[in-house]
Amino acid sequence: MIDAAELRDAYDRQLRSGLDGPDTVRDQDGPLIRHTGESSGFVNAPRDLGLRGAELDELIHRQLRHFAPRSRRLEWKVRGHDLPAELPERLRAAGFTAQPTTTVLAGRSELLAPPPGREPALPAGVTVRRLTDPAEADRIAALEAAVWGEYHQSLADFLHGQLTDHPEGIAVLAAESGGQLISTGWLVLRPGSDFGALLGGATLAEWRGRGVYQALVAQRARIAHACGHRYLQVDASEHSAPILRRLGLIPITTSTRYIWTPPPLPRTGEDGPTGA
Repeated sequence: MIDAAELRDAYDRQLRSGLDGPDTVRDQDGPLIRHTGESSGFVNAPRDLGLRGAELDELIHRQLRHFAPRSRRLEWKVRGHDLPAELPERLRAAGFTAQPTTTVLAGRSELLAPPPGREPALPAGVTVRRLTDPAEADRIAALEAAVWGEYHQSLADFLHGQLTDHPEGIAVLAAESGGQLISTGWLVLRPGSDFGALLGGATLAEWRGRGVYQALVAQRARIAHACGHRYLQVDASEHSAPILRRLGLIPITTSTRYIWTPPPLPRTGEDGPTGA
């Protein structure tokens, strides 16, 4: 039986490099892998950055100097077992804002993949299908915005790019009722990794607690298992964590996204400081 420490070690070895979106430029700055996209950026770090104090501050501020002239929003994800322990405090001091903490769950894909004919029951009139048309990316992003209260163009761009250029690396599932999208989620299949990542789980409030989300998890688990990914990993919200724990995933750490938004660039010309 696999335990949390073993899963966490595998997570640290295999899932620290991040995913590139469309038009994303990847480079390395010290211990960080930096991803610069059209509208946003993010950095990925090893468990221990190996820097403390002033050296850590310089690494953080170097990222701000990189992204500020490009007017890019920056995301830095910190796990609960990351080092140094002072990192969250120093990110906040540099102007980052912490988002709600999620629970990182992991476990065997086969435990969540029901055999054919034993899929979770769906409410009457609800169907689940795998989306393959890149044009549906905006529709998915709109549902995520309806559930979480914020629209991210970068999400639509990521899904559109994956479905267009790398459809073998993603499985996007959606539940619909009467032509309306009511729940969605996708599975990222990382080549050479033991893990499939469950992402994007979002269900309209009126459809929660009716087995829709569980059905999407089951189908994604079946796909992951069929593709040879022994484990599933998910950053689970307070809504999905209890469901996933009942299904057999176990907590291995926590995850907090720290967001930095650059100040507006100074205006120039006749309407700016150099104008009349």
